[in-house]
Amino acid sequence: MEIDNRGHLMQRAKLRKTTFKHIEAEWFNYHYTLREITNLREEIANPFDEESEDINIVKGANSVSNPGNPTERITIRLTTNKRLAHLEKVAKSIEEVYNAIPDNYKELARLRYWNKRDDLNWDGLALELHISKRQAMRWRDDIIQATSEVLGWR
Repeated sequence: MEIDNRGHLMQRAKLRKTTFKHIEAEWFNYHYTLREITNLREEIANPFDEESEDINIVKGANSVSNPGNPTERITIRLTTNKRLAHLEKVAKSIEEVYNAIPDNYKELARLRYWNKRDDLNWDGLALELHISKRQAMRWRDDIIQATSEVLGWR
């Protein structure tokens, strides 16, 4: 991510409209994604496996039903889960962009994507940030473009 002499993130290739909307939706859903990551990690680490419980009952308490270290099995499941990997990549990309952008862009991101107020349209955002509506939309475009570059999406 590069910032030009006016304080704007420099844009590269133009994004497809569908990609832009998808990335913006990821910003809106960022906190839900973090929650989903936590829940998915919990499910992976503590699976309810009726089959292994049945095997333990049949084999007896002293036998080993599943070879290998349980910690290793959990680690393997965590690192090979594609959904978890995707969610973590998206969340980390948003965090990377958020941490790299100027403070005024961060304020826009907080108000636009993570604010619970539904009354803030582009005019309201611009008023709150003391900038023009067009400037607010340019900052939004810069944020989404930077996120696409980090994600490697086009």
